[in-house]
Parts: sequence; structure tokens; C-alpha cells
Amino acid sequence: MSLKNPVEMLLQWAKEQPNKAWLYQPVDGIWKKYSFAECEAQVRGMATALRKLGLPAGSRIAISGRNTAHWFLADLAIAMAGYISVGLYPKQSGDAVKFILTHSDTKAIFVGPMPDADEFMAAVPEGTIKIGFPYEGVGQCDHKWDDLVRASEPFAGYQTPDPSSIYTLIYTSGTTGNPKGVIITIGNMLFAGEGMLKAMPGKGQERFFSYLPLAHAFERGAVELGSIYYGAEVFFLENLEKLAEQLPEVAPTRFFGVPLVYGRFQAGILKKLPQKKLDRLLKIPVVSSLIKKKIKKGMGLQNARYLFVGAAPMPIPLMKWLARLDIDVLQGYGMTENNIYATANLPGANRWGSVGRAQPGADMRIAEDGEIQFKHAAVTQGYYHDAEKTAELFTSDGWLRTGDKGRIDEDGYLYITGRTKDIFKTLKGKYVAPAPIEGALSRDTDIDQLCFVGTGLKQPIMIVTLSADGARKPRSEVEAGLIAEMNAVNATLENHEEIAKIIVARDAWTIDNNIMTPTMKVKRNEVEKKYGELLEKHAPNVKEKVVWE
Repeated sequence: MSLKNPVEMLLQWAKEQPNKAWLYQPVDGIWKKYSFAECEAQVRGMATALRKLGLPAGSRIAISGRNTAHWFLADLAIAMAGYISVGLYPKQSGDAVKFILTHSDTKAIFVGPMPDADEFMAAVPEGTIKIGFPYEGVGQCDHKWDDLVRASEPFAGYQTPDPSSIYTLIYTSGTTGNPKGVIITIGNMLFAGEGMLKAMPGKGQERFFSYLPLAHAFERGAVELGSIYYGAEVFFLENLEKLAEQLPEVAPTRFFGVPLVYGRFQAGILKKLPQKKLDRLLKIPVVSSLIKKKIKKGMGLQNARYLFVGAAPMPIPLMKWLARLDIDVLQGYGMTENNIYATANLPGANRWGSVGRAQPGADMRIAEDGEIQFKHAAVTQGYYHDAEKTAELFTSDGWLRTGDKGRIDEDGYLYITGRTKDIFKTLKGKYVAPAPIEGALSRDTDIDQLCFVGTGLKQPIMIVTLSADGARKPRSEVEAGLIAEMNAVNATLENHEEIAKIIVARDAWTIDNNIMTPTMKVKRNEVEKKYGELLEKHAPNVKEKVVWE
């Protein structure tokens, strides 16, 4: 392959543009710059320090904590030293942490700043070497990053590994069961990198904003890998409370988000500018242009040439709402198992409701049962230490089974129609695909999260949580809106698919209460478990349309 691996790219940038700033780390609101030359020195020093620990070649070394400059540096140092990185989410259950570190036989771990640091540290298996990043909020560790780098000579004699070598293990957060370690080789990354550069070439100085978890393949590939190939500046979010403040400071040229983030953008705009007033202003030609520019600048998206959304379906009404403000969001599709290299909508070729067309070299097909399948060089070779699950992952002729159902239109655009495993059967013996119905009802801006359930029920029921704006409204107003939207959605459905009623949950769904995965996907099985009694109690009453927990 002609493309260099990430370590080689760092060395190239450090040689060609040593003083160019690459990483910007906020500390107490002040941006600390790291040039390519400074990053190279840090990576070389840490690579030497890791070798001094005496770990066998190919040992697994984990990286934890929220997104920081040192997350990138640790990842590159691990690769330079000939080891394999394992990413951990900053907010992950102790059981998941223990399982991943044990399953991967991780020998050492870089510890970054995170909430609940004590709980995290208690889950790290005894004997694992702990190296602390130089930030506040890091637990007690065996070594400190700065001390190790200062005491080490720069690593010399880096040898380019074979493309078949494992670069990283990315553990899927999973909506059910234990996480699975997806094997990503250097060759997988290079193929995806080449395709990305071809489909979405750089334009001048690129600037990225890193805030989605780096343990997820989406952020890792789009931001970390992307930045080192584009030579893009990367600004890290200091903490979630500062998102609305720091995103406008950065004003990235490419922005990557999940539907929940774009939904929060909408809620923030409507809080300052109610819908009726916004509609009125957008009808006035000169004022409309000024309003759009002001809103985009306030959000920090005025420079964004690409606005991507992934990880979950984006409701079409939300995409249309943002498009009225000249915010054109591009839905893409991928999974950890194909290195997030599958399909994407692109500027000038954005088809709402679809997840775009296949990326360069990404062969795609729809199986007889409707499952979307892929075959290309970025697809994983399988799951780490799990031959049984690996065998289930592929068809007999070697195609990756995504578990998603879909269709491809005449122009090659892919539409996701549901999950093969999410489809449930009601007591009437009828099958229901919940995803499209959830997507349709999600246009109600009073809803934050929702989950359509029907196993063991005569008629499916929608469970929702309210947005911050919805929670402030009178119940009667919210209820009227929910019923109106439910009736509108039901008018498009078969009888057995119709929403029988809506249950408004009292508590928000979070990672902490185990309803959401670290990538902000709803765990359907946990919703059914948590609200089982409530469903059983209210399902027989066909007259009530909205139930408040």
C-alpha cells in the first residue's frame, strides 16, 4: 500500500513541518499547543519507556480517560514500541473494564482523567502496570507520563510492521452480553484511510474537534486517524459542560456527531428562539440570511465543510429542520467490524433517509433475507479470542454480516430498514421492525430518547424520555403533542405495527443506569427489563394513550 501507517505519518510531519501545531489541549480554559516535533519527542520517549517495562512484543496496553492529547500520543507510542492498544471508555461499568482487561490480557494501562476514577481503578486487575497521564482527576498510578518520558532516550530504529499486524483491539460496547474485541490490523486502517482521502479530500487547513469517545471506532478513525493523514489541527473538549463554549472557539472544518448531539443543538436554538419566531424570521429574505449565519456561528459550525452523523439513525425531520438553517448533515454508516468504512452521504450528493453510497472499494450486497453485507480490505479478521463469534460474523463465502437490514435504491443509496435481532414478535404472532417507527415518532421535539417494545404484548408500546424543553412544558401540552404525532405515525403503519400507547418514563436514560451504551445507544433488553411491570400493568387498558410513570 502507498499510504504510510500512523506512526510513519507522525515522523513525516515532524520532519517536514516540525513547528506546525497539531494538538490543542485545554487546561483551565487555556489551550496548550503541541507541535508535530513535540509530539514526536513525546511518542519516542514513551515508546522507549514501554520497552523498558520488559513486556513481550505484541502485548496489549490499554488507554483510558476522556479525550486528551495524550490519548493520541499513547496510542502512537504503543504502536511505535510494537504493542497493541486497547481503548476504554471514560464512563464504563466496572464489570466491563474488568472483562476487557482480563479478556485481552492487558499488561499495562494509561490512565486519563475521568469521572468515577476510584471505581475505575478498583476494576483494574491486580498486577496491571498503571501509567498516569499528566492531568488532574487521574487516580494513583505506578508511573507518571512526564517522569517516564524525561527518564527515557528517544526511541530509535522504528521498523515498519507488516500490514497484517494487529494495530488495535476495539471492544464493542454492545447492547447485549459482554463486549467483543474487534481485531483491527494496520492493513485495515490503511485501506480505510486511503478511501477516506479519496472520497473526502482535504481542503486547505483542516481543524477537528475531539469530544466523542476515542475508544469508539468512529472517533478513532474520523478524528485521530483523519487528523494525522490530513495534517489537521485537533482541539480537545475539556469537559462536557464546556461543549457549548469551546465548540464556537474552535469552529472546526469537519464536525462529527451522533443524533443526540444534533438534537441538543436544536433544543438549544429553540430555547433562545421559539419555533414560531424562527419561522417568521426565516421568511424575511435579508433577515433570514443573517439569522442563519448568526445561529451557525453561535454553534461553532460556520466553517464546517462536512457535518457528519453516525452511530445511530438521524431522524429525517431533524435533518430537514437543520437544513432550513443551511446546516446540511451527512448521514454515514459503518460498524466497528468494518472499521466504520461502509457508506456515506457527501456534499452535493446527500439523500435524506439514506446512509449514502458505498465508499471507494467497499463491496456491498443485500442478502436474500434483507441483511446488509460487506466485503473489503478494511473488514476485521474477527473477534479476539472468540472463534465461535467470529464464525457467526461471516457468511460461508466470506462476507461480513452486519445484522442490519436494508435496501439499495437505483442510484446506489443504502437505506437501513431495521436490525435483524431487534425485530420482535407480538402475542398476535406478527413481526415488527421498531427502528423506522422510532425514527418517525422522534420528530416530536419533546422526546429525548425512545424505545418501541412489543415482545409478550398484543400491541407494541413506545416508551420515551422527555427532552429538557419537553420536561418544562405542562403535561397537557406534551400529551397533546405526543398523541397527535402517534396518530400521524400510526396512519402510515399496518394494524399490528401501530403504537398502542406511549409511556413517559420518569428518569433520564444514561450510561450510569445501564440503559445506554457508552456510544449512546439504547439497550432494548434493559428497557424491557426495567419497565416490564409497567408494561404489564398498562397494556390491557386500550383506551389510555399516554401514561406517565
